[in-house]
Amino acid sequence: MALLDQLPALIGVVVGSLGSYAVQSLTERRRWKRQREERWDEKRFETYGRYANALKAQLRIAQRIGAAIGFADVADPLRPADGLPLLAEAESRRATEWESVLLVGDAATIAAARRWHETVWSIELLVRDGEVDAEMWAGAHRSASAARDAFYARARRDLGIAGDPPPSGEWPRQWRSELSGSGAD
Repeated sequence: MALLDQLPALIGVVVGSLGSYAVQSLTERRRWKRQREERWDEKRFETYGRYANALKAQLRIAQRIGAAIGFADVADPLRPADGLPLLAEAESRRATEWESVLLVGDAATIAAARRWHETVWSIELLVRDGEVDAEMWAGAHRSASAARDAFYARARRDLGIAGDPPPSGEWPRQWRSELSGSGAD
């Protein structure tokens, strides 16, 4: 009889232990998932930032070559003979960073990143051809700015960052035309 009297207490200890184990396991699993998500958010943030910086460097070289062939909206000209090898290096770096975007990005962010680098390629083609009117140049930059904005909006959404990024500046730069206009008076 002594065992039967202790059976409810023994069952209570077993049930309590199992319940405690289950709660602790769920808590640890949630903590692990949260830490994993934070690590991946950090990785995506770094990946998107490196990719954007690589693409901006590539665009900047193309703009400098454009300045050398007569597009006045960009300063610091770079002769095509000097700039085209740099442009090829920048494209290689961008392509390397692209692979990381493909690994960690969501589909919408990858599509926006692809659109952005394609618009930068169109600017590169303009400087490689060398015979482009100012309207084509400005239009290509407006497209690149819009694609850049779309990439940042998608990347921010993927990272869970609230709100839209600040809007891009106008192309050609307004201050540039205002400067040109004030000098004519």
